[in-house]
Amino acid sequence: MEKLISRQTLFKSSLVLATFFIAWLGGLSTVYTDWSWYESLSKPSFNPPNYLFGIVWPILYLLMSIVSFVNAKTIYKLYLLQLVVNGLWSWIFFAFQSIGFAFLDIVVLIFLNILIMKQLREIQAWLSLVLYTPYILWITFASILNLSILVLN
Repeated sequence: MEKLISRQTLFKSSLVLATFFIAWLGGLSTVYTDWSWYESLSKPSFNPPNYLFGIVWPILYLLMSIVSFVNAKTIYKLYLLQLVVNGLWSWIFFAFQSIGFAFLDIVVLIFLNILIMKQLREIQAWLSLVLYTPYILWITFASILNLSILVLN
């Protein structure tokens, strides 16, 4: 009997599932967030409205999952590691209210994703680089926002 799904397709699909599982786990942190704490924080003038995060992140997770599926063999180790670091940020910042540790987390996240982009460049996965760029730009912006909140509070 012929296999319905190849091992490679299953492996690649698992990265997509892991992406959305981590997105869900990160979102779960909001259940344990004291929103009065977050609202009481001083924020920089460039802090986007809260609803914008709910628009941007699903798009980024979709782009990330496409890149991980297409380039699974090359990036899977760093990709899974960066997913864990990504998912931890929401818990550290919101649930545990640790702005400083959240900043350290996001710096590591940026570093891991620069390494992923380097891997994509090495295999000349130009379209994947283009699709992955919004994610690295957003987390870089988020790190500036995180640092600003740390300094202001």
